[in-house]
Amino acid sequence: MAIPVQVVSKVRDEKFAGVTYHIEGELVPVLQIELNQTPVYFEHHVLLWKDLTVNVSVKPLSGAFKRMIAGISIFVTQAQGAGRISFSRDGAGQVFAIHLKQNETIDVREHQFLAATDSVDYTFKRVQGFANMFLGATGFFIDTFKCANMEGIVWLHGYGNVFEIVLNAGEQIDIEPSAWIYKDTTVTMETIFQNLSTGFLASPGQLVFNRFKGPGRLGIQSMSLNAVASATTNAAVGGLATGTILDSFLK
Repeated sequence: MAIPVQVVSKVRDEKFAGVTYHIEGELVPVLQIELNQTPVYFEHHVLLWKDLTVNVSVKPLSGAFKRMIAGISIFVTQAQGAGRISFSRDGAGQVFAIHLKQNETIDVREHQFLAATDSVDYTFKRVQGFANMFLGATGFFIDTFKCANMEGIVWLHGYGNVFEIVLNAGEQIDIEPSAWIYKDTTVTMETIFQNLSTGFLASPGQLVFNRFKGPGRLGIQSMSLNAVASATTNAAVGGLATGTILDSFLK
């Protein structure tokens, strides 16, 4: 099996799907997009700056009620018009692009999405189970992006450094549940529990993994969301619920 390789962290004058974009910065990188005829949509809190010629408007999502119950944003913002616009997320890591051809689809963990061209359809589903509850008792959402009629781009943010591995058919890898970012829809995922014995008179422990099986691409971040949650909780004022703290940090 191949070794995961770090994704490109800096891009200049990249042209694809009707836009030109740049990714700059080290600790907290910035995505800058030059718009012409192709609109882009994004979560409103990631907007950093824009030209006055770029107009923004609300773009509601289907299934908004389910997302509202889970504490996930129920709207995205659309930008259109000739000009430049820039995005950044409040977290150390990498910003990177996934180029999608017609009929290509990618699954993305919630809170990793930054922006996408308007040619990309956006849906989501909830993943339940004990191992997926670090973001709250109801599990977490997977965002699915698909290009139905033409090519498009999805820009994502990963915490720490971001690596990609391409699994061949039948190849498998175990990943800490909060450390994966995206996967091709051809890559399947299941939860694996491994019991540990901590010695005589000691209580048993347990490891939990998400097991992925190829074929397809799989993205991994070196700073897992469990570490992000722990750091945020320790720094928070007492009395706030852990779920509220984490949700505020990631947004």
